[in-house]
Amino acid sequence: MRTRPEQTYPDHWEADVVLRDGGTARIRPLTPDDADRLVSFYEQVSDESKYYRFFAPYPRLTAKDVHRFTHHDYVDRVGLAATVGGEIIATVRYDRIDGRGLPASAPADEAEVAFLVQDAHQGRGVASALMEHIAAVARERGVRRFAAEVLPANNKMIKVFRDAGYTQRRSFEDGSVHLTLDLEPTEKSLAVQRGREQRAEARSVQRLLAPRSVAVIGTGRATGGMGRTVLRNLLASGYTGRLYAVNRAFPDGWPEVEGVPAFRSVAEIADTTGESVDLAVVAVPVERVPDVVTDCGEHGVRGLVVLSAGYAESGVEGRRRQRDLVRRARSYGMRIIGPNSFGIISTADGVRLNASLAPRSPAPGRIGLFTQSGAIGIALLSGLHRRGAGLSSFISSGNRADVSGNDFLQYWYDDPGTDVALLYLESIGNPRKFTRLARRTAAVKPVVVVKGARHSGSEPPGHAVPTTRIPDAAVGALLRQAGVIRVDTVTELVDAGLLLAGQPLPAGPRVAILGNSESLGLLTYDACLAEGLRPQPPLDLTTEAAPADFRRALARALADEGCDAVVVTAIPWVGEHGSMESGDGEVLARALRSAVAEAERPKPVAVVHVELGGLAEALSAVRGTAPAPTAPAPTSSAPTAPAPTAPAPTSSAPTSDTAPQADPEAEAGTETEADGPDRGRIPAYPAAERAVRALSQAVRYARWRRQAADPGLVPEYDDIDENGAAALIAELLAEDAIGTLPATDAHALLARYGIRVRTALPAPDPDEAAAAAARLGYPVALKTTAPHLRHRPDLGGVRLDLTDEQHLRQSYRELTDRLGGPGELRPVVQSMAPRGVDTVVRAVIDPAVGAVLSFGLAGAASELLGDTSHRLIPVTDRDAAELVRGIRTAPLLFGWRGSAPVDTPALEELLLRVSRLVDDHPEVVSISLEPVVVAQRGLSVLGASVRLAPPATFTDLGPRRLPSY
Repeated sequence: MRTRPEQTYPDHWEADVVLRDGGTARIRPLTPDDADRLVSFYEQVSDESKYYRFFAPYPRLTAKDVHRFTHHDYVDRVGLAATVGGEIIATVRYDRIDGRGLPASAPADEAEVAFLVQDAHQGRGVASALMEHIAAVARERGVRRFAAEVLPANNKMIKVFRDAGYTQRRSFEDGSVHLTLDLEPTEKSLAVQRGREQRAEARSVQRLLAPRSVAVIGTGRATGGMGRTVLRNLLASGYTGRLYAVNRAFPDGWPEVEGVPAFRSVAEIADTTGESVDLAVVAVPVERVPDVVTDCGEHGVRGLVVLSAGYAESGVEGRRRQRDLVRRARSYGMRIIGPNSFGIISTADGVRLNASLAPRSPAPGRIGLFTQSGAIGIALLSGLHRRGAGLSSFISSGNRADVSGNDFLQYWYDDPGTDVALLYLESIGNPRKFTRLARRTAAVKPVVVVKGARHSGSEPPGHAVPTTRIPDAAVGALLRQAGVIRVDTVTELVDAGLLLAGQPLPAGPRVAILGNSESLGLLTYDACLAEGLRPQPPLDLTTEAAPADFRRALARALADEGCDAVVVTAIPWVGEHGSMESGDGEVLARALRSAVAEAERPKPVAVVHVELGGLAEALSAVRGTAPAPTAPAPTSSAPTAPAPTAPAPTSSAPTSDTAPQADPEAEAGTETEADGPDRGRIPAYPAAERAVRALSQAVRYARWRRQAADPGLVPEYDDIDENGAAALIAELLAEDAIGTLPATDAHALLARYGIRVRTALPAPDPDEAAAAAARLGYPVALKTTAPHLRHRPDLGGVRLDLTDEQHLRQSYRELTDRLGGPGELRPVVQSMAPRGVDTVVRAVIDPAVGAVLSFGLAGAASELLGDTSHRLIPVTDRDAAELVRGIRTAPLLFGWRGSAPVDTPALEELLLRVSRLVDDHPEVVSISLEPVVVAQRGLSVLGASVRLAPPATFTDLGPRRLPSY
């Protein structure tokens, strides 16, 4: 083996990972300091595992072995260790194979790899995690293939290689299985990696939400305080597991608190009961937390909910404490919710966990709720309770130092108890990963997000998040592209959650409106139009309508093929027998639920009520007795058939001319609750605008669900020269062309992808301008290229339609007299493009979000009003069409006020070509095409700039790892 000088310790190879069982481990390079740990590790490995590793009995490591396994050059010889509690539980090593006839200076691209996992930790996915990380290290060091010799009986290790997803070859030689793996990532290997990530992170959350035992550390002897409050809440919720009260100040022999066994430490619990604790709720002063974490880690605690404050939210010293907290907990394989958390809740029947400061557990339901703010969490729990909604789980992450919304998206993705995910986020720690996870989850169940702290730099000080150059409006557009329902307020979060959890998704935007108030119906009609829905004229049942009239009208609307959703409006009624009584709200609720239950085709129904006492409560109180399902209800799936054309509106009068009475039909209507504790609840809203807004969000989400099944294609273009572009980029980077390219180089690169920039010739004086115009042919344009005047036609730096030399020279003189000398203005002459609509196409690689393609009209529309649409790269043909149509000023492209429509297919093709260029070549970090004049036929790119830089490194494309802290 050729030797190389030892490299500096590669600390960027260090990573915390979540294992298959939900615990964590640290992966890091082995060093000479690990000699004693390696010997101890090897002593705990069984003889069988040693035999599989060395193909012979190998009871102990020699001094030479220890030296070889702990001394590496981090290039040709690399060893990684997985550790828990500072002790090694597994190792992996590769040794580069000699060049097989190549010159000594030529590096080989193949290495031999071998694993060894301590028997007690086999089956936890440790070898799979090490495989991902050693493969990434190898690729970084120029190794392209792994070779491995495995005994045929070593099925576990053969499975690790087989399931990695890499292209592999297998042969049987000299009594062993010879495996060769190509380390180039494939779609399969990436899918395998992300599948393991999802299962591991979901399991880590499941361990927190369903602990078999909970210790509340910091339970006071006197009433009051966070610890005692959490203990009482756990008892009140009917928690089904074992409970322990812990406080180091308890005197000897102190038996219990609130009827719960009392101990002075987790160690004492283990010593006395012989059992370990699954979850510890930490409510002690911040200076005592490190000792508590150590005590928990050394005695098998699986997870922590840290209520204690005084961390990153408190300043520099607090950030240091927070880093130490995360590192200490992860070193023992524990995950943390918090610090500064409000707690967690699970309403699952077999758990019934309220390990939070919320005094009342929510009712069981189908909504999962995640919030970073405790105060907002209180408000949301209260709001959902008032509206009759139940929860499957609630999490307040506080400073979000470890467990984040990403982890809960992984959990809720396949949690059969959750149909809707609601998240209040003040920061998004890994936007690329969040977008990916949200898109996958949204494909099977709604994800609703309200984002606080929208303005750049205003994230809470306790949250360590990457910076982004993308404005908040663009982040919102990208979330919508991922299927996330983004709302503006916590009120809208509750409104949307109620509708999505209780009602099926609409098949389209057509809305029937019926009720006993003409004015309220008209308000609802106007709100539908404002939200882009297609309302039918409201059906006025008059104020004398009885519940039976509501029931029959709703049944007709639900049976109408011309509507996709129904909004029922209700106000207190007055008839000949007097005004509505207090119980009439419940009678009306039964009538409406009866009509919904009997409908052949499920459609969403929302109720708008004004001062109608008891109606909202009655609508939310479902009395079915069927058991909850084991999978999300089928009615929550987006319909796939296109909705039929709406028929002509109809009107009908109520069938009763008397005051409202109890409706025998409604009383006799049967109710079943086969879809879980929220299905069948009809959401009620105190304002038409709120109900319609929630319905419009459901309509847009349902449309996204249908489109997500067919996202479109990325077209191929015969004239794209990908290899030529790569060669040009390599040549430019070799010349240190970092930053904005000269115009000639930028135009040459764009031309490799079929993007032609209209030629502009320099005109440093009138004679040169005339010569340039003669070369290009009249008519021409004369314009400045000075940075302060670029793309500012309002300042008069552009002269168009110059038809001859006389006009050209006159314009040149006027331009320089008004704006400055030629040296300052840098004038150019360009042939005239066909008239059309001026647009802007941009692409940028943001370090937090990734590659983003943007489109808008040139000038004030996009710059002043922010009227720009965005999509993540790569875009499909459908994305390109939506980019063009996604701006508010899009009608200008399609013949607004009798103007001629422009060539939008050519514009969409340009967007696709720019996307391909940035996607194929990550060194292209920015492209700006401005203006792009789109004519009736074809388009002209009049200006272009391109920036090159070394490719950005995105952690979500490498081996799975927890965010570093």
